[in-house]
Amino acid sequence: MAGHGGVKPKERGSRAKIPGVPDYGWRVKLDHEFQEDIKPFVTPRLRQVAPLVGLSLRYGLFWLKKRREGKRIFIDQVKVVPYQPIYGAPVGGIGCGTIGRGFKGEFCRFQMVPGIYQWHVVEANQFTVCVRRKGQTVYQQVLSPHRPKGPGLTAWNWAFHGEYATYHALYPRSWTAYDLPGQNIRLICRQVSPVFPHDYKDTSLPAAAFIWSIENQGSEPVDVSIMFTFKNGQGIREDKKGGVWNEPFESTHNATKVSGVMIHQTFKEMGCTYAVAASHREGVHVSHKVSFDPNSPAVNVWRDLLEDGELDSCPDPSPKTSRGQELATAVCAKCHVKPQSTQQMDFSLTWDMPVIYFGAKEQLYCRRYTRWFGSSGNASPHLASHTLNNYHIWEKKIDEWQKPIVQNRHLPDWYKSALFNELYFVSDGGTVWVDKMAHKNGFQDSKADTPPRVEDAQKDVRDNPLEQEYGKFGYLEGQEYRMYNTYDVHYYASFALIMLWPKLQLSLQYDLAMDIPREDLTRFKFCMDGNVDVVKAKNCVPHDVGDPEDEPWIRTNCYAIHATHDWKDLNPKFVLQVYRDYHITKDHAYMKSMYPCAKAVTDSCLRFDHDGDGLIENGGFADQTYDSWSMTGASAYCGGLWLASLHLMCLMARQLGYYGDEKKYKEILDKGKISFERKLWNGQYYNYDSAGKKHSDSIMADQLCGHWYLKASGVADDTIFPADHVKTALRSIYKYNVLPFKNGTMGAVNGARPSGKADTCAVQSEEFWTGVNYALAASMIQEGMLEEGFKVAQGAYHTLYESWGLGFQTPEAYFENNRYRSLGYMRPLSIWAMQWALEKYHPELMKGEQPEAGGDSRGLTGGGDEAKRQNTHSEKNI
Repeated sequence: MAGHGGVKPKERGSRAKIPGVPDYGWRVKLDHEFQEDIKPFVTPRLRQVAPLVGLSLRYGLFWLKKRREGKRIFIDQVKVVPYQPIYGAPVGGIGCGTIGRGFKGEFCRFQMVPGIYQWHVVEANQFTVCVRRKGQTVYQQVLSPHRPKGPGLTAWNWAFHGEYATYHALYPRSWTAYDLPGQNIRLICRQVSPVFPHDYKDTSLPAAAFIWSIENQGSEPVDVSIMFTFKNGQGIREDKKGGVWNEPFESTHNATKVSGVMIHQTFKEMGCTYAVAASHREGVHVSHKVSFDPNSPAVNVWRDLLEDGELDSCPDPSPKTSRGQELATAVCAKCHVKPQSTQQMDFSLTWDMPVIYFGAKEQLYCRRYTRWFGSSGNASPHLASHTLNNYHIWEKKIDEWQKPIVQNRHLPDWYKSALFNELYFVSDGGTVWVDKMAHKNGFQDSKADTPPRVEDAQKDVRDNPLEQEYGKFGYLEGQEYRMYNTYDVHYYASFALIMLWPKLQLSLQYDLAMDIPREDLTRFKFCMDGNVDVVKAKNCVPHDVGDPEDEPWIRTNCYAIHATHDWKDLNPKFVLQVYRDYHITKDHAYMKSMYPCAKAVTDSCLRFDHDGDGLIENGGFADQTYDSWSMTGASAYCGGLWLASLHLMCLMARQLGYYGDEKKYKEILDKGKISFERKLWNGQYYNYDSAGKKHSDSIMADQLCGHWYLKASGVADDTIFPADHVKTALRSIYKYNVLPFKNGTMGAVNGARPSGKADTCAVQSEEFWTGVNYALAASMIQEGMLEEGFKVAQGAYHTLYESWGLGFQTPEAYFENNRYRSLGYMRPLSIWAMQWALEKYHPELMKGEQPEAGGDSRGLTGGGDEAKRQNTHSEKNI
């Protein structure tokens, strides 16, 4: 058999044009190794330690308590996920569980149990190629540059030379092109997941298609086989608990016959069936190996394929495994390829896990896809057939969605990659999209039995009117920060939902509104200050809707660090999202339903205005999304959010005919905006806070967060945030928070000193937050600062994707000293706010016309900020 000899490809650079692969996206060779010395953040600076000592002690005791109970803590700072720069685009739809892929072909980072991740590479999950000429196998190779670390599969030919292969990702698709050494054959595997906007059916499917293109560049015909092997489980110890069995199947649900093998198993007592399948296209022969031991050398599987490019295809199911055993299967597709021609073979991977529950096991849910495929656990053949017969429709919809952006020559290439690839988190954010089943074991939903403790005007949000049609939706704050729908963070990320799946955003909002009037009087000792307080207070927006280890939507506010009813940003962020959603959807019924809750949370905030000047004050502790960076008195961040929310309350009250409310909030707003300018504006930017402390005059990258949302909601009232102050503050942020750090190539640091150094008074003040960088960029774009905005966002993308290898696991935060915190985080979805800003304020650019700022896509990564934009969609001023 041929080895790795032969002529190397002429174009070896990872950016060489590859027919059949897009020009835009994230691309690396399979032999690529990231060179930076990157580590997770563990140890703060000495000067930052003192305020954290008590927190650390109380957190440690809480961690030990959870461990004794056999539960995972909601944020595990003791066992952080190690640095692994391996990931590519994951597989699977939205809310159905996901399986991560590595750019070198790994199947890794399983999330089958709702919200619970397993960061393991499963070596048995592979694609293997067999090439035959004149009836003889001349080349057989596992298409992985790795070698197995354990005793399993050692009889196979591993260590494909990564220099001969290129990976390319533009989520929800990816491509891997292999040039087989010495064979004059190019293989391209196109991975497709069913994720595309404004679809609420196929986007929920636990499925992915793998379309293999086989190009024979030689002068002789060849027979080429692709074998797809897959193992039970998630690469963890429980894979060996026994009771797993495999079963071959055929499906004729659709036009083209499909066959494969199912792996029947359970995860945490929830049934889950993996199915590997291939399509019987014309000229394609499909065979299978029902089962083999992935911990053995697997000589029989290798030789079976080697003999004739096919597998033995036993029709019988396998016996169930005993404790200590694991089970794998193989499906093979074979085709004949004439010289200078191309053939195609299609595979699918699906998983049927229809009925789920969370850690407390009190409420059963059906995953969204069961509405069409049933909840009996026998849907695998149908799912496989649907996938292989419909992926071309998915791709058509993906192309229609992406082409106007990726083919726009005025948008930077990196932006096209970042915009779509950051969407991985919508599916791979521990996401659940479910329907409630009948209550289990007589359990009753405590929320349903608790009458809302608000005035009768709020009766419209006692139920979620979208739940019956669109279900319940939840996604984690982060893969390491295990809280569903963390609201202070969702504020940034929600642009992705409202633009692409607006019904999911509205459904999420209705669920939040239902929780606002509730109170949970359970007393809890919080880790930050040791105070004992209630878990959830009335008329306050919850921090989150719960921990997957407990019972989300029923027991909310699992965040054990702070009592968040005293946070200053959560309530205004609810108001801002309500109006933003209304502005985009024009759903008047939604705004009307939400208004009483918006009024309740706004009135609840009035207790924070201690001096009656119309501006809420922070309490001298970390009482907002920057939860280890304290604010005292008036602050640019919370004060700006508050003023923006008051303005939108006035707009909503006027539109709904509540003129008394409009008058009330207008009076508060008029006082507040004067106080805001007097207390915080220093001529160059808004001070961090008004406390007069050493770091009160720091420049906060996120200081215009409220104004950003106003402008995104079509509101351009410069009497709240004067236009010249906004523009001057953005220029100051660019000057102090961006340019001093690696020549402006890292993005914006959260806090900067007037000296141009990072503010190191707290851990979070010296962090760069990926999602805040994208939000800041969106704000700049809305103000006509196109080049600065793209430069800021490019810094984050360049650092994380291109230098550090943290794509498809984008962290919340990164540091100048090559540290990061909280992998796989929600907030970077805010990049879709950049797209919203472009569409709303730069329509000529989105039409492919020359941007008024001048220059091509390269020009949008430089300096300059004098582009003038007029908002032609603005709401009328009050």
